[in-house]
Amino acid sequence: MRKGLYLLLGCVLFPLVANALDTDKTMSEDASEALHKHSDPVVLAPGYADLQFIPPAAGKYRLPPMGRAENGEILDTTGARHRLHEYFGDKLVVMSFIYTTCSDVNGCPLASHVFRKLQERLLDDKLLRSQVRLLSFSFDPAHDTPEVLGEYSKFFKDDNFDWQFLTTPSEQELDPILADYGQWVIRDYDDSGRYMGSMSHVLRVFLIDRAKRIRNIYSVSFLHADTVANDLRTLLLEE
Repeated sequence: MRKGLYLLLGCVLFPLVANALDTDKTMSEDASEALHKHSDPVVLAPGYADLQFIPPAAGKYRLPPMGRAENGEILDTTGARHRLHEYFGDKLVVMSFIYTTCSDVNGCPLASHVFRKLQERLLDDKLLRSQVRLLSFSFDPAHDTPEVLGEYSKFFKDDNFDWQFLTTPSEQELDPILADYGQWVIRDYDDSGRYMGSMSHVLRVFLIDRAKRIRNIYSVSFLHADTVANDLRTLLLEE
C-alpha cells in the first residue's frame, strides 16, 4: 500500500456477471443487460475535496465545551502501556477512532486521509505545528496490534509531526472508552460466533483542548482538514 492508495477506494467498480450459457445458444437479454450495467458510483465525503465554502475567521466564533475527554488503558506502537490522559493536556488534540482494515471509503480511510492533509497544513504553520497532537485510536485490538499500527502509521505519518497511533490490550479495556466517548461500534460475527474482521460504526472525530474538554465532534459530512485547522487556531487564540 502507498499513501495514494486511498484514492483507489473511490473508483467505480463493475459487477461480475457469472451466467452459465450453453455454447449453442445466444446470450439472453437479461444477461446482456447485466453485463453492461455499472454499479452506482461511490459518493465521496467532502473531506476528500477542496473546501466548498470560506469558513469564518479563526477566533471570530466560539467552540463551547461539550464534555470531558475521558481516560482509559491504552497501548502505543511499541506495546508500552499508558493512560489515555497522558496524551492530553500539553497540546491541543484531534482524535479519531478507526480500524486499519475498514473498507468504507467514507469511514476510517476518510479519517486517515483528513489527518494526513491536516498534518501537511500544520507542518506549514509555524504557530500550530508544535501545539497539536493527532491520535488515531483503533477499536479493533484483536487485529490492530501495536506492530500492525506501527506499520500502518508509516503510510501516513511524517517523522516531524506528533501523530500517535494507539490501541488497547483487549476489548475489555476498549469498550468502556468507546462508551465514554459515545463511539458506537458493532462487531460482525458469522453464524458460528466467529468474528468476521469487519464492524459497523459511525465515524466520530474529537477536538480536545488542553483542559481535557471536548470542543467539537466531526462527522463524515463536516470532517475536513481546513475546518479542523481553523478550529485549532480558534482554540489557540482563545488561550
